[in-house]
Amino acid sequence: MTRVLITASFPNELLDKIRSVSNRLEVEQIQNADRHWPADKTTEAEIIYAMGDAPPPDLAPNLRWVQTHWAGVDHMVNKPIWNSGIVLTTASGVHTTNIAQYVFTQLLYWSGRVSRWRYYQARSEWPRDRWEKFVPQEMRGATLGILGYGSIGREIARIGKIGFGLRVLATKRNARRLEDEGYRLTGTGDPSGEMVDRIYPTEATRSMLGECDFVVVTLPLTPDTHHFINEDLLRAMKPDAYLVNIGRGQVVHESDLIKALKKGWIGGAGLDVFETEPLPADSPLWQMENVLITPHVSGFTPFYDARATDIFVENLRRYLAGEPLLNVVNRELGY
Repeated sequence: MTRVLITASFPNELLDKIRSVSNRLEVEQIQNADRHWPADKTTEAEIIYAMGDAPPPDLAPNLRWVQTHWAGVDHMVNKPIWNSGIVLTTASGVHTTNIAQYVFTQLLYWSGRVSRWRYYQARSEWPRDRWEKFVPQEMRGATLGILGYGSIGREIARIGKIGFGLRVLATKRNARRLEDEGYRLTGTGDPSGEMVDRIYPTEATRSMLGECDFVVVTLPLTPDTHHFINEDLLRAMKPDAYLVNIGRGQVVHESDLIKALKKGWIGGAGLDVFETEPLPADSPLWQMENVLITPHVSGFTPFYDARATDIFVENLRRYLAGEPLLNVVNRELGY
């Protein structure tokens, strides 16, 4: 038997789906309320589906593979499990539809001047200069830049290209390898790289930004991406361009961003993630009219657990069949 330990609070229907993969599986569920692995708890599990921390190898002598509940693994870096030879896989791909929807909510808000709708409605006012105040920025023919062409970036590109007629540019660490080999919901994303008009290597980000009307940050947090968006790159953007960050807050140098918004280097920003969370009440970002803030909610979806289970089920099938797993973490890259 292959012992599988689940530390997520999955309902019985999802546990049954996991068990149905094979009668060779022995599936157990425990719940760690604070998501920390107890210092005195050992396990004989060969596979762990981890909602939070995974056990250090000395407490899990048979452990060979950990599937995380999350798409990012920055919470695991430099912990004992990270420095072991145990395979780590992620839930990358679970967020594609809901985060892409969030991104286009932001883009439509900015391009459609939506804040002005509410402003004049609240005052029961029908302004005389309606053209100047309400003429939108049409998205068709505009240029969308995506920093990071993973599962989320690819779905944003697909919707932007097909749904809105955007010209799509993107940066990718390996610009010559366009195929998507990770988990993908059927009918989503850009598996062969056909939706992007041009791919830039990461070192050419500055050149790409100067062409973009909208820029979406989907980068994971790694040593290479910490404060990647800084004053230099913000100055390279168009003064009427909008930045949307749904990656990690620390990818953007927040004080540089505040300066860019105050000085008009960029038109505005839609921010779901921040260097410090919750965002401190005294942050200037709260009061800026050219900023739309959400409290790290772009990844929310009522289907998260079901989709995450589907990823795990497919990887379980692959594991038992001796096939390559999906979403394997490259520790050198940090994701």
